[in-house]
Amino acid sequence: MTEPTEEGRGRWPSWVYGAGATPDPRFSLANERTFLAWVRTSLALLAGGVALDAVNLDGPAGLQSALAAVLVVLGLLGAAVAWLRWAASERAMRLRRPLPGTTALAWLALALVVVAACLVVLVL
Repeated sequence: MTEPTEEGRGRWPSWVYGAGATPDPRFSLANERTFLAWVRTSLALLAGGVALDAVNLDGPAGLQSALAAVLVVLGLLGAAVAWLRWAASERAMRLRRPLPGTTALAWLALALVVVAACLVVLVL
């Protein structure tokens, strides 16, 4: 582990800001915009889960409740992944290392395909 830099002292999280050198602000701001996009997606998933639970659809009530719960959980996980990806990317930039992969995107897409397929079954 690298020693904390003078500029990184007192900033949170210290494991991100206490390592390496400050990258070009444009890259940090782009990383922040990506974080905010993940947060918006998480909010949409949460809202979709709440809406699905509030609406009465013809079909098995258990399936509707399960899909609503899955959407809420995906929203929760999305927000957590957003923060972890922001921190890992910021640290990688500071240490001049490659950016982390986006495996979480593939899992999120797969989960949404399954939810969408179940919603089609529920609505039809």
